[in-house]
Amino acid sequence: MTDNPLGYEKIPKLLKSFAIPSITAALVGSLYNIVDQIFIGQGVGYLGNAATNVSYPFSTICLAISLLIGIGSASRFSLYLGNKEPEAAARAAGNGISLMVISGLAYLVIGESLLPQLLRLFGATTEVFPFAQQYASVTLVGMPFLIITNGMSNLIRADGSPRYSMTCMVIGAIANTILDPIFIFVFHWGIFGAALATILGQILSFVFAVRYLWHFKTVHFEKKNFQPNIKESLKTCSMGISSSANQIAITLVQIILYNSLTHYGALTAYGSDIPLAACGIVMKTNAIILSIVVGISQGAQPIIGFNYGAKQYPRVREAYLLAIKWNIIVSAVGFFLLQCFPQYIISLFGDGDKLYLEFAVLFMRIYLFMVLVNGVQLLSSSFFTAIGKAMKGALLALTRQVFFLIPLLLLLPLRFGIMGVLFAGPIADFMAFMLSVILASRELRRQKAICDTCD
Repeated sequence: MTDNPLGYEKIPKLLKSFAIPSITAALVGSLYNIVDQIFIGQGVGYLGNAATNVSYPFSTICLAISLLIGIGSASRFSLYLGNKEPEAAARAAGNGISLMVISGLAYLVIGESLLPQLLRLFGATTEVFPFAQQYASVTLVGMPFLIITNGMSNLIRADGSPRYSMTCMVIGAIANTILDPIFIFVFHWGIFGAALATILGQILSFVFAVRYLWHFKTVHFEKKNFQPNIKESLKTCSMGISSSANQIAITLVQIILYNSLTHYGALTAYGSDIPLAACGIVMKTNAIILSIVVGISQGAQPIIGFNYGAKQYPRVREAYLLAIKWNIIVSAVGFFLLQCFPQYIISLFGDGDKLYLEFAVLFMRIYLFMVLVNGVQLLSSSFFTAIGKAMKGALLALTRQVFFLIPLLLLLPLRFGIMGVLFAGPIADFMAFMLSVILASRELRRQKAICDTCD
């Protein structure tokens, strides 16, 4: 028996206490771009929406970096606490924070230096490019703050303060939501105003996240804990690679998807810009569902990691299966709304012509048809990371995006045109789901066999 609540408190109570703040924080993270898109759509039009879509890979790359370091350091932190090694936990967390700072600054410099080239690579058309350049050049300034805040939020949850982690994200989102309409509609700053509101919110969240450094409950930091260490950094990155790889793969998918839509859209009545704008709306709507799923997965991570480190395998199984159940329920609700009310959802992001609405509805219903099972793959990837099997977690993270979706995006349109692009999504989702079920089932059976042997 352990004196840490993660080791003895009832799993449903633990998962609720950790998952709800994580869900809120994840939702808030996705709302930054969604709120911008709603107000830009209302104030600038669908070309402005297309611009935020083209710029979105910068955010997914940023998230990939923060997950690589944040999940990696939080996973090591939880495992060390489970093994009753507080000094090692402090060292893992401190090095992770230093790595967040270094990575954030490097990302800003590289992004600003290569901005025009990257926007063209991300699929910006001639009409969309000026809007995208203006938006991205400003939002990139906030990326170092976002990397540190997102990374720190994982450590804060692992320290047993999920509500504080949630507060950090919520405060910034509230600021962004208030400032967006003021800057766009009162000051008439357009897409620049939306970008400025975003980074001001991110800075506010950053301040609250960094403040927690003096309030950790389970460890005490010393100056030496924050000294960059290559060996520690490699260990952290190896633990966070699965979650990060998934985001990197998402970025690659976005690039291929945007370019495919503009290419094959130009061969139809929809043209190039309508599919690009519609795609962003659909993907960011899906991001809301995924945020809840990711929040549940992140909430389960410290519970699974601690109990696996403490060799309490029945609690690991219980936490995983309960999180799966919650994810499926959330996904089922999302599936119902996306299939039955797509017009109402799309209208939130501004008006467009008949062709724009027609394609957006078609895209939402087809591409997100298998949203019901997406949570299983995401949670299973996080599960393997939490128990220290980072490579298997990375494999699961990459299956949907790299091994299934990208080949389908490249091959299906050759035969079915733009409809092939839309059907690639649900086919990849189902294939990734089946592989996740197989690998996770094997791992749970292995843990059960160990328990039976001990008995």
